[in-house]
Amino acid sequence: MKALVVDPALAHAGGRRQRRAGADVLPLDVREVVTPTPPAPGWVLVRPALAGICARDLDLILADRVPDVLTAYRDGAVVVPGHEVVGVVEQASPTRWAKEGSRVLVEPTLRCAHKGLPECRRCRAGDTHLCENADRAGALCSGPSVGSSVEAGGGWSEGLLVHEDMLVPAEGISDQRGVLAEPAASALHAVLRWFRRGDCAVVIGAGAQSRLIVATLRRMYSDLDITVLYDARSMTRPRRGRRFRQPLHLQHDIGPDVVAIRALGASRVWRGPAEELLLRTADLTGSRLMRPKSGGTPVLDGGVDVIFDCRADPTSVDLSLRLLRAGGTLVLCGRPDRQAVEWPLVWSRELTVTGAARYGKEPSGHRTFAVVREWLADPAFPVDGIVTHRFPLEDFDTALETATAGVSAGAVKVVFEGPVAAMRTRMDEAATHVEPLEEPLLHATAARARNGR
Repeated sequence: MKALVVDPALAHAGGRRQRRAGADVLPLDVREVVTPTPPAPGWVLVRPALAGICARDLDLILADRVPDVLTAYRDGAVVVPGHEVVGVVEQASPTRWAKEGSRVLVEPTLRCAHKGLPECRRCRAGDTHLCENADRAGALCSGPSVGSSVEAGGGWSEGLLVHEDMLVPAEGISDQRGVLAEPAASALHAVLRWFRRGDCAVVIGAGAQSRLIVATLRRMYSDLDITVLYDARSMTRPRRGRRFRQPLHLQHDIGPDVVAIRALGASRVWRGPAEELLLRTADLTGSRLMRPKSGGTPVLDGGVDVIFDCRADPTSVDLSLRLLRAGGTLVLCGRPDRQAVEWPLVWSRELTVTGAARYGKEPSGHRTFAVVREWLADPAFPVDGIVTHRFPLEDFDTALETATAGVSAGAVKVVFEGPVAAMRTRMDEAATHVEPLEEPLLHATAARARNGR
């Protein structure tokens, strides 16, 4: 089968790191690999229909992107990325419910039992997303999740191994919505990290995660005031971790994005430098600006109740701590780098800072993916426009460039089309004998561009 493979060994052995759009990237190529077979009862082979590209995937392939403390979870092995997957079961060892032909959503977390290890305390308690053996390999599998495990593989391929405990039925959910299950579960888990206390929320960011958090907040709290800060970085600093040197995100027309984000449930969308955003928030909440005696960026005396920071860079974190009212909560949804923080603001105002990296069993006892599955099956959950670009694996260069550029290129969620999606496309075309309507963003591929369509 075909797979898009990341091979760190090539970079270390021969200095063959690749250079793409101004950044070092670990060697990538589409290879023929051995199709994995289910290793034990409960395991299945899933053929992807769509597999998403997210920031964690880009962290995996961009050299020197992961903070040193987190490299403990990596072993430098050859991997096939991709953990946002909707697909079809093709092979199944003896299972309880997952049968060949079943359409499924993949919850990619590998816990102790999946690796063949004795259960850690977190797994025994049901907090499998906090597994204490995330860095350990077992008899059956390694890595913290599919997309980082050599044995399981990943969604950027024509097949990956998944335990049926990690599957959720996808019947009644389109591939276009199903591929959003993993990021939607991350968004729901982030929102549930806030124990509501107040009526005013801020979401920082404009990508897929930010938009899913907005949709989740609106579904859970119809009366909540939600402000989206489209850009909360320095106006001169390039976008963190992106390969484009110029701040392209500041140059495009955000009008369509504002309309789309408002349609998801945002009360308003703002853009501007930090001090302007502080002033506008002060007007919105009836707060005063308190400016330090030494000058510098002010602090609100009574700001917003919660901030979901999907950027988590130094500028957005600093702004968040100044926007929050005393007793407020900052939820770090994006992965922060090592950075200086104004801890006196956290201490003196008794702020809560919490991380939101995964999903699992929530305090209510519900599985995050089970809730998201119900939401995705409901047409009233307004997420149909979040997938904006689709590419075959062979066009991975263009796909990764598009995902890296993000909203500056009109991209929200970029996905790879797997063999199931290709088969459905051929069947649809054979049945209709007509060309499908062109949707430039939804179906953008380099092949179509080359063909002049």
